Amino acid sequence: MRRVDAGGAAIDAGPTVFTMRHIFEGLFRDAGENLTDHIDLVPAELLARHAWRAGGRLDLFADRARSEAAIGDFAGAAAARGYRAFCSRSAEIYKTLSGSFIEASRPSPLDLVSRVGVKGLPALIRTAPTKTLWDALATYFPDPRLRQLFGRYATYVGSSPWLAPATLMLIAHVEQDGVWMVRGGINRVALALQNLAQRQGAVFKYDTEVSQVLMEGGRVAGVTLSDGERLAADAVVFNGDISALPDSQRPVPATTPRERSLSAVTWCLSARSSGFPLAHHNVFFAEDYEAEFAAIFRRRRIASAPTVYLCAQDRGEAAEHVEGTPERLLALINAPADGDTTGFDAATIMDLQQRSFRLMEACGLSIDIREEARVVTTPGDFNRLFPATGGALYGRANHGMTGSFRRAGARGLVPGLYLAGGSVHPGPGIPMATMSGRLAAAALIEDRTGKRSGFV
Repeated sequence: MRRVDAGGAAIDAGPTVFTMRHIFEGLFRDAGENLTDHIDLVPAELLARHAWRAGGRLDLFADRARSEAAIGDFAGAAAARGYRAFCSRSAEIYKTLSGSFIEASRPSPLDLVSRVGVKGLPALIRTAPTKTLWDALATYFPDPRLRQLFGRYATYVGSSPWLAPATLMLIAHVEQDGVWMVRGGINRVALALQNLAQRQGAVFKYDTEVSQVLMEGGRVAGVTLSDGERLAADAVVFNGDISALPDSQRPVPATTPRERSLSAVTWCLSARSSGFPLAHHNVFFAEDYEAEFAAIFRRRRIASAPTVYLCAQDRGEAAEHVEGTPERLLALINAPADGDTTGFDAATIMDLQQRSFRLMEACGLSIDIREEARVVTTPGDFNRLFPATGGALYGRANHGMTGSFRRAGARGLVPGLYLAGGSVHPGPGIPMATMSGRLAAAALIEDRTGKRSGFV
């Protein structure tokens, strides 16, 4: 949850969407506190505004009936009926997988079948693990623009809708269950968690790189810092990307460059905008969505007209923007995770900026960019922030029906080492990464006490 300074404005640099608040409520409750005493959450009525270069604009709402009506006006009665059926299937998938997979310690396919039981097998089959998300969406949405919109759910886990499983339809239900704005910005969540930990006795050492997880007698003994200092410990929870650990310490192979999830190029801006009624979350589409993912995952390059996500951080239910004044903007396009091998010079960045912002201009949005109020982050920058990733923001791509099972669980390969973060089960995103921390804590407590924790 980075925050960067762009022209004197503090801008949240990603992630930007807060869902599944019950996970955070449970975390604070187990520490004897209340989430709402520390974070001011405002429910979002408008989930996102979508626009297409070829024409059309569509809003999705927290109220399913409003979304259904908007889709009917946008693409016709058949599309509205398709959306209704899509939402029902999304809810079914979530109900089937929430307890048996998402909130469970890393299951194998056999474990998952065992957990749902014989009576639950029909529901498990209906999660459509053998179909791709894109193929499944065609069942509900004949309009390709709607397939683009809902196919974007694959990018929430850094994947392609042509390769990710249809089970990702469950994200629609997660959003309908509630999206919240964080008053003061989503960075407040990170600060609240830091303060909660400190009240429980945690000590933070910032700008302090760990160079090695120490081993003695076949188990973890602590860590060595880059300045040579040694911190002794009988347990270490590692929340970096799992590929940064040596082979002897991680239970699954390192993620190969071809298996990496999406990276991104982002622009944090303090700028004036005009011509388009921005919501908090906005998405701008070109026509050929498939070409974007073929470029990234096959040719390792950014498409000529990439989809642009724009977070207008002074818009929405938790903020008030004064028209005509500069506002805080985060623009993002998808990119291949090759930041450890490929660099971006100034000319390349400017070309990407012009292509991306021209797409938004074609949809009606003009942004007055000032060089001194612009911070660009490339896959190479993300690779430096998250070592051994190439800039991948979501760990391993969730491609194929077994992609979700290839992530590591909460325990490392050696006693005393525990794993958390977006590269391990249950996956990336604010709530999932938080759940991974809960699972790591539960595993650590169980190993130390012999008793299962009630955390998850």
